[in-house]
Amino acid sequence: MHRPFLIALQFLTRLPVTLANPPAAGEAGRSLLYYPIVGLLIGLFPLLTVLLLKGQDTLLAAALAIAVWALLTGGLHLDGLADTVDAWVGGLGDRERTLEIMKDPATGPMGVLGIALVLLLKTAAVHALLLHDSVYILLIPPVLARTCAPLLMISTPYARRGGLAAALAAEADRAHCLMVCGITALILLICSPLPALLGVLSGGGLMLAWRGMLLKRLVGYTGDTIGALIESVEVAVLIALALL
Repeated sequence: MHRPFLIALQFLTRLPVTLANPPAAGEAGRSLLYYPIVGLLIGLFPLLTVLLLKGQDTLLAAALAIAVWALLTGGLHLDGLADTVDAWVGGLGDRERTLEIMKDPATGPMGVLGIALVLLLKTAAVHALLLHDSVYILLIPPVLARTCAPLLMISTPYARRGGLAAALAAEADRAHCLMVCGITALILLICSPLPALLGVLSGGGLMLAWRGMLLKRLVGYTGDTIGALIESVEVAVLIALALL
């Protein structure tokens, strides 16, 4: 199987993926091209969860779907969200202090609150989708979130020296990445026009706003802020779809 895809799958999920050798030069960067596909695979698990629980209590089904969603990613993006929230609040507008707090492995009260709010909003939105029997559009949020992430990474400088996220973006083929992201959005719009349009507008708008905030505060992005972006886009798109 194509190694860059396996690298993306190994990094973004906790699925049992084993690579015989570490990523060669350029492979990590090419893995960004497969983020939307990995997003689709991630979305299949909560979708299957709610389908298997059809006819059961919808709130319980929604909560279990979100639990499966979080466990599948190993809480990777939730951890980035918590670190980002702690740093953003505690940094008091100072770049260096924000970056310093972001490196602290401990999670503060604001980070815990951020995780709780995200999980609560996701559960409520999925519950609303179940009540409207709109379960298949659950695939849209994880795909769009992992489409926005590469777009931000290839269009924004890295805020630190070195780092895995910096290496990914540095090795990425920007033209191919833009093409893949554009094709992903087009496929979604063809398959589910109105929900996809709402998702693209809400997710893309949030990504642009977040990019502006990152440039103003940090003059770039970090791995944690990408995790925060993914979680935030998923929430924004889920809420937009639930209100449809």
